[in-house]
Amino acid sequence: MVANVAIPYDAKQLSNVRVNLSCVVRSVDLLTSALIKRVTDAELLQYTLRALQLTDLTTLAGDDTESNVARLCFRAAYPFSNLAAHARMQGKVHTAAVCVYLSRVADAHRALTALGMVDRIQIASVATGFPSGSYPLETRLQEIRYAVGQGATEIDIVIDRSLVLTGRWKELYDEIVAMRNACGDKVHLKAILAIGECGTMVNVYKASMVAMMAGSDFIKTSTGKEAVNATLPVGLVMIRAIQKFYRLTGKKIGLKPAGGVRTVRDAIGWMIMIRETLGEEWLKPELFRFGASGLLDDVEKQFYAVSKRL
Repeated sequence: MVANVAIPYDAKQLSNVRVNLSCVVRSVDLLTSALIKRVTDAELLQYTLRALQLTDLTTLAGDDTESNVARLCFRAAYPFSNLAAHARMQGKVHTAAVCVYLSRVADAHRALTALGMVDRIQIASVATGFPSGSYPLETRLQEIRYAVGQGATEIDIVIDRSLVLTGRWKELYDEIVAMRNACGDKVHLKAILAIGECGTMVNVYKASMVAMMAGSDFIKTSTGKEAVNATLPVGLVMIRAIQKFYRLTGKKIGLKPAGGVRTVRDAIGWMIMIRETLGEEWLKPELFRFGASGLLDDVEKQFYAVSKRL
């Protein structure tokens, strides 16, 4: 997948935006509830493996060490602890990426290289003053350059929410363009909106449009550190922005829910909503990811349980 490039800022795309929250909630229910209830065991197994392949396996803890990151990378490459399952699935199923702090990118690169998976599992790094984004722009750009230099193939930036809350959309656009340029033309950029701190659904929609205009390859819900993280209603608002941007430009932009997706059932709701709105073509790692640290535990549990029933 070729990295996105910025298009000129278009303030018209931010005018007359209205979001009816009750309608959004009803739409999510109509899109997902009935289909979730009808999932068979065979479909559940397929969803379970798909969720694994769409996961950015994440550790963003203050006590991360090289050994912790090495274990994370091993589990990303070989997610099943059961020996029979491990042998059956070895080399066939792995997570889309690992996601770490920029100071741990080199550790992840060494671990994945040793496993022979450095070209198959992406290395994502959070950057730009994560999680607040409230740092001088130049230091945030330096973080991106450092992470890329250490081997990151994806950068999860976090936007400055103060620009969203005060409606300084062109300034937000200019900052993300600078971050896009710092990534270069081969490293993908995911823009974390931190939706729980954007104030309104209208702001979420506008921030989504600005991030895509500025060259983001993905828009991402949350850092996982906010009080409100990934929810299906906010996901639908972001999907509507993705659909509008696709109609305007022909560019397919990815979506990454992060924070709060802990079980396969949670993941199924998202995958069904993506399929019913953006289509099956979006359900691949190039266009959809889960940012998660605990989801893989339930993936493994469900895989064993459903396999026994089939």
